[in-house]
Order: sequence, then C-alpha cells, then structure tokens
Amino acid sequence: MTTWITICETCRLNGWVPGDISTTDGERLAALVEAAAQGTDVRTRRHPCLMGCSQGCNVAIQAEGKMAYTLGRLDPDSATAAAIVAYARHHATSDSGVVPWRDWPERIKAHFVTRHPPLPR
Repeated sequence: MTTWITICETCRLNGWVPGDISTTDGERLAALVEAAAQGTDVRTRRHPCLMGCSQGCNVAIQAEGKMAYTLGRLDPDSATAAAIVAYARHHATSDSGVVPWRDWPERIKAHFVTRHPPLPR
C-alpha cells in the first residue's frame, strides 16, 4: 500500500506578495518534498489548495486503509521537507498509519492539524 504526500502548491505564508516572489511557498515546499522523497517508498503529488489557508503551508499524508493526517504551519525549507518524508516513511511501514509519537521527527511535532480515519471497506 502506497503512502502519498499531497502538498498544497498554492499555500502562501504571511508576507508573500505577488510579483515579489516568483513561486508560492507551497510550490517551494513541494519541490523540496519531491526531492527528499526521491528513491524512497513514498509518493508525492501536488494539489492546488487543501483549504488550510490560515495554517499554510499544508500537506496531507495518506494511504488506503490507514489513518490520514494533515500537517500545517510548515516552513518551506529542506529540513521540514526531510521531516515530512521521514514521517511518511514511518506511516508507510505502519499497518494502521498510526506512528508512535517517539518516531515523529522533531521538526513536525507541533504541526499536526487533523487526522482522519480510513474509509470503511
């Protein structure tokens, strides 16, 4: 079962001004997560707006039959991208998608916004 990281590519942090910055903060985070995930067992995809605008940047981590998570208030930097991928890799190896708190990378511990149970089969 594949774990997916869905990155909101339209997220803009406070201070983003169209014309001043050529890419959104979400696009910057997406590129970093995609690079960090290369060669791993997780997949990435971009999506225009996860509707968490007040808590951007946002990503969702999900797999069929497993708990799904939304993370927000993320910085578009390489350390955050690496932490997102590390968490997703733990999610991928978990039967339920639940990752023990001790295995959460420090960089994302305060960034979980929601969790969703898997859909019934």
